[in-house]
Amino acid sequence: MTPDGLTICPSDHGPKETMDRLVAAVTTRGMTVLARIDHAAAAVKVGMELRPTEVVLFGNPRGGTPLMQVVQTMGIDLPLKALVWQDEGGKTWLAYNDPKWLAKRHDALVGTDHALGAMTDALAAVAKEATEA
Repeated sequence: MTPDGLTICPSDHGPKETMDRLVAAVTTRGMTVLARIDHAAAAVKVGMELRPTEVVLFGNPRGGTPLMQVVQTMGIDLPLKALVWQDEGGKTWLAYNDPKWLAKRHDALVGTDHALGAMTDALAAVAKEATEA
């Protein structure tokens, strides 16, 4: 089951390689990586186990600012983020929020077609680059 608004892609690579490829794809396109959060490493620090699970926050003010100019609450969902994890069967996945779903959540669909289209295309491209062989 896919949660509403989430795009999930299977990866041909392991979790670390998928995330490394994603970070490279993001930076190649002029976006900035703001944080890389390793949930599995954090779990170990408190004596718990978690399969590889990592989130990266990234973006470009040229893409996100127009959306926040329409509805500032979009700022809670920006910058963009992507999740890479390994499931119980050892398969690696990459997921990200659909920008149009985020805009609908904040009632920011009017006048944002260009920004949403560019953001959607960029996310699809970096996800493809990160996950495909």
